Formats: sequence, structure tokens, C-alpha cells
Amino acid sequence: MPLLNKVRTAAPGGPGDTTAAPSLSRLRSALTLFFALDGFLFAGWVVRIPAIKQQTGASAGELGLALLGVSAGAVVTMVLTGRLCRRFGSHPVTVACGALMALAIALPARTHSALALGLVLLVFGAAYGGINVAMNSAAVDLVAALRRPVMPSFHAAFSLGGMAGAGAGALVASSLSPTAHLLALTGLGLVVTTLAGRMLLNHPAPVRTRAPHPEGRRLDGRARRLVLLFGVIALCTAYGEGAMADWGALHLEQDLAAAPGVAAVGYSLFALAMTAGRLSGTALLERLGQTRTLVAGGLTAAAGMLLGALAPTAWLALAGFAVMGLGLANIFPVAIARAGALAGPGGVAAASTLGYGGMLLGPPAIGLLAEWFSLPLALTTVAVLAAAAALIGYAARNATAPRD
Repeated sequence: MPLLNKVRTAAPGGPGDTTAAPSLSRLRSALTLFFALDGFLFAGWVVRIPAIKQQTGASAGELGLALLGVSAGAVVTMVLTGRLCRRFGSHPVTVACGALMALAIALPARTHSALALGLVLLVFGAAYGGINVAMNSAAVDLVAALRRPVMPSFHAAFSLGGMAGAGAGALVASSLSPTAHLLALTGLGLVVTTLAGRMLLNHPAPVRTRAPHPEGRRLDGRARRLVLLFGVIALCTAYGEGAMADWGALHLEQDLAAAPGVAAVGYSLFALAMTAGRLSGTALLERLGQTRTLVAGGLTAAAGMLLGALAPTAWLALAGFAVMGLGLANIFPVAIARAGALAGPGGVAAASTLGYGGMLLGPPAIGLLAEWFSLPLALTTVAVLAAAAALIGYAARNATAPRD
């Protein structure tokens, strides 16, 4: 049976058991708010990128280099946050990173050059990377205590927050300046962080009766290899997400002669399908288990992307994108959860860093392959990696946390 379907936690029925369920429920609500806030703030920043570009006077190339600040800050901090969580606990680190992200989102609107933008985006990226590792680490502990595979529900909150943030940003883009909009996001972010953070800090992380990652002990070679495997699964998933975000609409418009409005629907349909898949992820995991969910998801995503890339009409391609979103929906959350169960915050950090690397790798890799061959053929690499994720998930079906 998959690890997180049989999780270690404080024994039910023991001392204090009458308050355990409400406490865990409040923890789950607080973490859900942080996941939603993360998606909301990040999407709110993304929709203002065109206005910030105009404000700074950056060329396309200069903007691209400045945007690398988000990636660089996130990747570096993801590696460090695992250590911070082990030392201070995932709950305080989540709250601190949430406050930093809320404050940092106001900084890009105060810049007037590409260099300054890149520097402040390092801070924003550091907060973004830190909160992702910290709240996922906290979620792994909560999943263990609840004895239910609810990790997809947290990532569904992130997706819903992102959709809400993008929608709200689109509505106010014509009436609010970037400065006013991003300052409003700062205020909202600090309010949510204060409310959710109070709940998080008032309830300590659930204690496991047998921790898979004792303090101060280095992981053995087998555990490190397993964490790497789940990180590669996350990478394969994020590669597809990045490719869809940057190339899906262009494929519909350029290769299938879709109208601009239809082309714009492509990523929205993909994101909506992914959100729906994550909302139903807990029920799916309880029915199928983690290994079958990984394998079925990877194969479904591969089939959907093959249809999306090679379909002769835009409408068939849109159907393929939706199928791919459903397939990819739960692979990343399960991979992060498995890595965290094996190695704690360090495992979450390693898998998250690899996954984020996949999101960075996808768009430029697709671009190079499209230049050498064609965009439809380049997009089939998403299907190849999705199938690879299914194969790796099956190969790691017997992975369990190392015993003391």
C-alpha cells in the first residue's frame, strides 16, 4: 500500500484525543489559506508584468533576464528552507515567508529599470520558494496526522487562488496602477497571513510516533535515491505545466489557425481541468492509492498531450489539453508528499527544487525543439515526460520511509 495511505501519527484515542480532530481541522484550514494566498499573490504579480515592463522601459530580453530573479531566488531559498524548517519548525517558517512574500510583491512597482526589477524579484522569488517548501512540509505532517491523502486539496487551493488572482488582476488592470494594485495585494496578504498565521502558530505541528527523518541524521543512499526519483516525477509534471503556459496558445493560433480568443482558452481550460482534478484528488487517492494514481495520471496526461500536439483541429487540441490537465493534476502533489514522508522538509525542498527546475526547463526546451523541428513535435516531449513519470511512479511503488 502507498505510504501516505498508512501514515504514522499520535495514537488515536490517546490523551488529548478529544481535541485532536478540531485542532487538525483548524490546521488544515490555515494551511489551505496559505496555499490559496500563494497562488493569489503570484498570479496578481504575473498579470502586471506587461505594465511593469512598460514602466521600467525594459526590452524583451532585459525583461527575460529580470524575470530570472524570481527563479534564482526561489531555487536558492528552496534548498535552504528545508534546513530552516528542521531548526525552527515548518509553521513559523510558513508564516514568515508569507509575510515576506506579501511585502515583496509591492517592490516591482517601485522600480524604474530592468536591473532594479531583477534585484527586487530576487527577494520576491526567495519568499515564493520559501513558502512553497515550508507549507508543503507542514502539509506532509498534517496528511500523516489525518491519515487521509489530502495533499491534492492544498494544491487545488493554490490553483483556485491563482485563478482568482488572475481574474481579479484582469478586472482592475485598466482602473488601478501597478503600484496601487500591488500595494493592495500587500495589504490583503498581510491580513491573511496574520489570521491564518495565528491559527498555524497556536497549533504545533502534529508529532509522529516514528519520524522518518530523525534530527541530525543524514539520509542513507537509498532514501536519497528515492527522494530524487520523486523529484524527477515532479520535474516531469512541471515541465508540462511550463510548456502549456508559454506555448499552448501559440500552438493553437499558429499551427491550427485558431482565433486569438479560442487560443487564449487553451491554458484556461488546462488550468480548470487541473483544478478539478485536484479537488477530486483525495477521493481518487483513497480509491486507487498513490502508485495507481501516479501511473494513471501520467498515462492520461501523455495521451492528452499527444492529442493536443498532433490533433488536426483546434477543438480536438483543446480537448487534449483538458485531458492532460486532469492527468497531471495530482502527480506533483503526490510526488512532493512522498518525498516529504521519506525525508521530511529536506525531501520537500529537494523535490520542489527539481520540480521548479522542470517549469524553468520546459519553455526554453520547447522553443529550441520547435526551432529545430516544429512546435507540434516539440510539444510531444511533454507526453514523453508524462509517460516517464508514470514509469518512475510504478518503479517506486514499494518506497517506504527508512526505519530507525
